Amino acid sequence: MMIENFNKHFSTAGHAFLLATPTPANSSAPPASTCPSRPSFSFTKIQIADVLKELQNLDPYKSAGLDNLDPLFLKLSAAIVATPITSLLNLSLVSSEIPKDWKAAAVIPLFKGGDTLDPNCYRPISILPCLSKVFESLVNKQIIDHFESHRTFSAVQSGFRAGHGCTSATLKVLNDIITAIDKRHYCAAVFIDLAKAFDSVNHHILIGRLNSLGFSNDCLAWFTNYFADRVQCVKSEGLLSGPLAVSMGVPQGSILGPTLFSVYINDVALAAGDSLIHLYADDTILYTSGPSLDTVLTNLQTSFNAIQHSFRGLQLLLNASKTKCMLFNRSLPASARPTSITTLDGSDLEYV
Repeated sequence: MMIENFNKHFSTAGHAFLLATPTPANSSAPPASTCPSRPSFSFTKIQIADVLKELQNLDPYKSAGLDNLDPLFLKLSAAIVATPITSLLNLSLVSSEIPKDWKAAAVIPLFKGGDTLDPNCYRPISILPCLSKVFESLVNKQIIDHFESHRTFSAVQSGFRAGHGCTSATLKVLNDIITAIDKRHYCAAVFIDLAKAFDSVNHHILIGRLNSLGFSNDCLAWFTNYFADRVQCVKSEGLLSGPLAVSMGVPQGSILGPTLFSVYINDVALAAGDSLIHLYADDTILYTSGPSLDTVLTNLQTSFNAIQHSFRGLQLLLNASKTKCMLFNRSLPASARPTSITTLDGSDLEYV
């Protein structure tokens, strides 16, 4: 049945890519950044007032998840249900167990164009239970407040952060490039594209990252349970597929997913070496400059190799066909055919 095939395709997106491109033995996850006084993190008790606010701010026009608990109902009954829901959420934090119904996603295939029978021509839109998103929003706020107050995120990480965004990231990179050009230097960049990045996150590696950031054992146990036993069903034209396990990736459509992905890739920047780097979600730009074009490209290749190894160690693999190079200069002679930047697999990147 087509709907079952779609579910199999969407639920194994990360696995399929890893099977197509095995991780080399000499690639390892980037080392976690070291801090002699790493602050610890533990969950704090969730307050009724915070739950009430989340419920009252629900969008009543959003779809219900597989639990059929309508956000309009929760919004209208917020004053009545806030107290028992708060007790349930705090019990989850203490016991490190999340209701299984909250870990089941309904996936809506959104047609992008092309062959209507090809699941690659559809974008999966994940709908999670409303209460799971309320819970995640409260947990995420605790984590973000801790990270920002202790400057946990790399200064070159702009994804999913308050006060940061695509515009601020672009301005930072553009300023660096203009500064190099004003010095009459060459500047070269690699725009790195990752395939199925959010779907390929390895839970064991991510838990290790959280551990290195000082998360308490109770927090680690909670996140281990958060990832365990996740399932999804595809919902289309009144039909619902059977459930399939999702054992990789951060949950699509979740509140915690973007933050957890930022944690996952945060230390990739340590591998940039003499080059500059900027991260925004799953987009990465690696760039360097200097008076000699040959030296610039040699340094960029060295840094690019190191970054690829770091990404492969995280089981995030390069999409070579969408990864591009670019040269920047002003009134300087440039080689008609500059030295190619190559992937670890030997593919030459296209200059644009």
